[in-house]
Amino acid sequence: MSFIRLVLCFAFTIALFSNCENTQSKKNKQNIKTVSTADTLNVKNKASETISKKKAEVKKDSIIEEPFKLTNKNLIEFMTNYGKENPETLVKLKTIYGNIHIQLYKETPLHRANFIYLVKQKYFDETFFYRVAKGFVIQGGNSDRQEMAAKRFEIGDYTVPQEQVKGLKHTRGSVALSKQWEHNPSNRSTPFEFFIVIAKKGASHLDGEHTIFGKVVKGMKVADKISNVPVDSSEWPKENIFITAEVIR
Repeated sequence: MSFIRLVLCFAFTIALFSNCENTQSKKNKQNIKTVSTADTLNVKNKASETISKKKAEVKKDSIIEEPFKLTNKNLIEFMTNYGKENPETLVKLKTIYGNIHIQLYKETPLHRANFIYLVKQKYFDETFFYRVAKGFVIQGGNSDRQEMAAKRFEIGDYTVPQEQVKGLKHTRGSVALSKQWEHNPSNRSTPFEFFIVIAKKGASHLDGEHTIFGKVVKGMKVADKISNVPVDSSEWPKENIFITAEVIR
């Protein structure tokens, strides 16, 4: 073999080796690039999923349920169900002058359920017998205490539809809820304030105006004692007559 042919053969071998090396290098670069892109997409997807999950958790945690409050819209449904689950009809009011037992009428289901509900919510425990109309009525279920106002706010803002029962009159010992006299054509009751008739001859002029929902079955002498306490010009007792209430049966 001549020297020239030997040189040409050697050059061809080097060129062939170099071409194979470049081809392999390109393949490796392509593989590296492909792997890198896939990994990046996976990381981005995982990051996006994590962020979405955290946003959902934050949104879920930020939803705070508002406490239940009574309104004129939900009152009838609530009290109807509450009355079925709480059928008690006898309540005891405790005062410094003694105890008064009130029998509640089943014939006035909304008023009965409302009174039982307020007793069990401990509402009356923040109130007084705040009005004494001599020889007429004593009225309870209100006070000038901040705790009472807070309790009313917690329970809700509502009135109770009138429930007139044929034959029930405002006789001595009758228990009824008070009402607003203005802008109240249907005689809806205020839910918190009740009165006991003290007058020996009753209070017939109130018949048809208020819902009578119970009567005193024990403790009228206590009610009479309360009706004789000293009062100011607005019929507010000069000494607070605190009430605590409990359901007997």
